[in-house]
Amino acid sequence: MFKWWHSDWHILERFRLPLAMLAFAGLYGVLGYVWIFGWKVIDALYMTVITLTTVGYREVEPVETVGAKLFTISLLIIGIAAVFAGIGVLANMIGSGELSGIARRRRARREVKGMNDHYIVCAYGRVGRAVVGELRRQGVPFVVVDTDPNLEARFQKDGVSHVIADPSEEQVLLDLGVERAQALVCAVDSDEVNVYITLTARALNPNLTIVARASRRQTRHALEKAGADHVISPYELSGRRMASLSLRPSLIDFIEMLTVGPGLRLDEIVVREGSPLVGQVVGDIKQRYQGVTILALKRASDEELAAPPDESMTLAAGDLVVAFGPRVGLEAMETITA
Repeated sequence: MFKWWHSDWHILERFRLPLAMLAFAGLYGVLGYVWIFGWKVIDALYMTVITLTTVGYREVEPVETVGAKLFTISLLIIGIAAVFAGIGVLANMIGSGELSGIARRRRARREVKGMNDHYIVCAYGRVGRAVVGELRRQGVPFVVVDTDPNLEARFQKDGVSHVIADPSEEQVLLDLGVERAQALVCAVDSDEVNVYITLTARALNPNLTIVARASRRQTRHALEKAGADHVISPYELSGRRMASLSLRPSLIDFIEMLTVGPGLRLDEIVVREGSPLVGQVVGDIKQRYQGVTILALKRASDEELAAPPDESMTLAAGDLVVAFGPRVGLEAMETITA
């Protein structure tokens, strides 16, 4: 059972009064027929059930006395009151959209269970929405998790696969398929929460790429120790970007065209074990994959990035390549390395 959909089960709490009234009616009927009229327990239970459900089968014992008739009428009144109370709760849930929300959450659960190599975005604030916008442009599968139930309307408006839960909980990350995910983005406003999410996610998936947000400079080291592959400070990043735009505006525009343009893309690809890329020569990639050019190469055993790489170099499992070219060619490379 998916813990972060526990709110679906809270629907029973909305029906506490009708269910309590129905339970009271059942107990009231059985005890009444047993104590007042001296019936057997099974006969009293049978009479109570057919009375409350208005099935209309014949009575076990004839209800001829005034007392028996009045008691049966009182039992019916309590049962009808319970039914109308339940109808009122149901109508309120339909009118408020709560039932449709439950259906959406269950649909999201099925979507997440079928995801592989997806991205998990923790928090849907300004940073999280920017991340989602880029992931959507790149056409990669993703799911957003946030603790704020007030964001439900925003999620529906944006058409984002999401769950309302606490991403710092281990079970929530497991339910989100963290062990099958490709990357996790910690975009929570709290640095402490980001550190805890990073620790938990890294323990659950050692191969996961984790990008974490740091509001304070001193948090960067803590996030890196926790297992974050990349730590981003939105304020420092925006400052550098503003400086770059003022110094080299045309260059920044060109880079943006490469990353978000409709036809071309700049991407990084990890060469997986058993991939057809293993053993391929860098210089042959352009012809094999529709004009894709490898701009940089980082060996699995070396932290240094060779840019540009020697065209005679042979790709091996664990290598990371930075490639530029048509979107179709890059997607073909990513598909075979999955």
